[in-house]
Amino acid sequence: MNILFTIIFIVVPAFIIAASTKIKLVEKIGIVLVCYILGMLVGNIGVLPESFTAAPEGGDSAVSLLQSVTICIALPLVLFSLDLSKWVKIAKKGMLCMGLACISIIIVTVCIHLVFNDYNAESSKYAAAAVSVYTGGTVNLGSIKLAIGMSENDYIIFNTYDAVISVLYIFFLSMVGQKFFRKFFKLRPYKSLDMDHGDATDTIDESAGAYRALIDPKNIKGLGFALLLSALIFGVSYGLNIMASKIDPGLGMTVMMLSITSISIALSFVKKIRSIKYTFQLGMYIIYIFCFSVAACADFKALINFNYVIFVYVGVSIVASLLIHAFLCKLAKIDTDTLIITSVSMVCSPPFVPAMAASLKNKEVLISGLATGVVGYAIGNYLGIAVNYLYALF
Repeated sequence: MNILFTIIFIVVPAFIIAASTKIKLVEKIGIVLVCYILGMLVGNIGVLPESFTAAPEGGDSAVSLLQSVTICIALPLVLFSLDLSKWVKIAKKGMLCMGLACISIIIVTVCIHLVFNDYNAESSKYAAAAVSVYTGGTVNLGSIKLAIGMSENDYIIFNTYDAVISVLYIFFLSMVGQKFFRKFFKLRPYKSLDMDHGDATDTIDESAGAYRALIDPKNIKGLGFALLLSALIFGVSYGLNIMASKIDPGLGMTVMMLSITSISIALSFVKKIRSIKYTFQLGMYIIYIFCFSVAACADFKALINFNYVIFVYVGVSIVASLLIHAFLCKLAKIDTDTLIITSVSMVCSPPFVPAMAASLKNKEVLISGLATGVVGYAIGNYLGIAVNYLYALF
C-alpha cells in the first residue's frame, strides 16, 4: 500500500503539469501552488492510510522518508545549473536580510513572553522553540526539544501547528507576497543581475514543454548521469550526517545540508556538469513531489482543539516577525524577492527555497536563500538555547 501511494505522489506533478496546458486557472496559479492545494486536500479528506502517514516507533513515516529523499536528490540537480559568479554579488545583502530576520523573531518572542510568562511556566521553552525554528527551519525543532527539555506532548502540538501554519504562510507568499510587500511596505522590486555570460537556459521555465524535454530520448543519458551524481552526493552527505549526529544529535542535519549544498555548488563549476540540459527542470519536478507530500501532512483538524499559548507562539511568531522583517528591510533598502526567499529559508528551511524561487520566477535568489538557510540551521539552536535561559531569568 505504501509503495502504491508513493508512486501516486510521484506522478501527481506530471498530471498537474499536463493540466496547466489545458486549464488556464492552473496555469495562472502555478504548478507549485497547485501542488500545495491538492496536497492539503488529499491530506485532509481521509484517503491516505495511517501506515503511510504515521511514523513507526523509533522511525520515520513513509511520507516523511519520501520528503527527505526527494529534497536531498532535488537540491543538487537544481544547483548544477547555476553559475555561482552571478550570486556572490548578492551574498552580503542576503546575510543582512537574515540578520534582520533574527532580530524580528527575537522582538516578537520577547513581547509574547512578557504576556504569557506569568500564566504559563513553559513560556520560555516555547519562546526558545520559536526562535530556533524560525531562524533555522522546522528541522531544528527536534534538536531544540532535547536541548531545552520540552515535553513530548508540547513538541507534537508545536510541530503540528507549525506544519499547518507554514503551509498557509508559503501559500500566501507564493500567491500575493510580491504585490503585498510592494504595496504596503513600498519595498522595491528585485533588480536582476546584469551579467554578460547569461544564457537562455538560465531562467526558470515552468512550461509543460520544458518538462516534456525530461523524457526526450536525447536528454535521457545526460539527465540519468546527473540523477546518479545527485544520489551519490546524497549518499556521501548522509554518511556525514550519521557521523556528525554521533558527536551532537542536533548537528547532523546542518552538516548534511551544508554538504549537499557545498558539493553541488562545487560541481557546478565543472562545465560538463553545468551544461547538462534540463537538470533544473528535473530537480524542480522532484521538488513538486516534495511540496505535494509536505502539504499532505498539514492536518487542519489540529486547529480545532488547540493549545492557545503554543498557537500564539507559532502563528504570531510567523506573521508578526514577517511584518517586522519587512519593515526593517524597507529601512535597509532590501528588495521584495530577497525578503521573501530569506524568510522562507529561515521559517521553513532551505528545502522550500527552490519552490519559492520558482513561484517568484527568480532563479537569481536561489543561492542567497540556500546560504541563509544553511547558516540558520547552524545558529538556530544556539539562539534558541540562549533565549530559553535568558527568558527564564525574567
